[in-house]
Amino acid sequence: MKRGSAFDCSLRVLALRDHSEAELRRKLKEKGYDQEGIEGCVARLRDLGYLDDARFARVFAASAIRNGRGYGVRLKLELARRGVDAATVQEVLAELAQEFGEAEILAQTMARRFAGYDPDTATDKEKRKVIGYLQRKGFSLSAIFAQLNTHSTF
Repeated sequence: MKRGSAFDCSLRVLALRDHSEAELRRKLKEKGYDQEGIEGCVARLRDLGYLDDARFARVFAASAIRNGRGYGVRLKLELARRGVDAATVQEVLAELAQEFGEAEILAQTMARRFAGYDPDTATDKEKRKVIGYLQRKGFSLSAIFAQLNTHSTF
């Protein structure tokens, strides 16, 4: 299963897309590399600047926000699942909150996903569907209600 050194394998993996340290460790372990070789490889990649969890988290979260795949809590969970430590996640999300305002992203998501939705004429079932969808995307309930109360049509 192994083909070349752990470092060579890591370069091939990182050439496809950026990964967190935990993701890379998992991939190398699955490919049969020993723990000592994995740790040495990860340290070398970190020193060379090829592996950086903060950069990975920033790029991943910004892309997810721009593409409507998530915001806030959803991104926090996704990054944690990918092995990024909580302090880095908190720092990155705070930084991105300055760049991408929740209300603005929420309005864009509403316009894209629920064009023509009118909370004034919607049934309770439709409202629950919209609110549930937006909550699963990571938006706060207070921001969702503010958006629904201030904009009758999208």
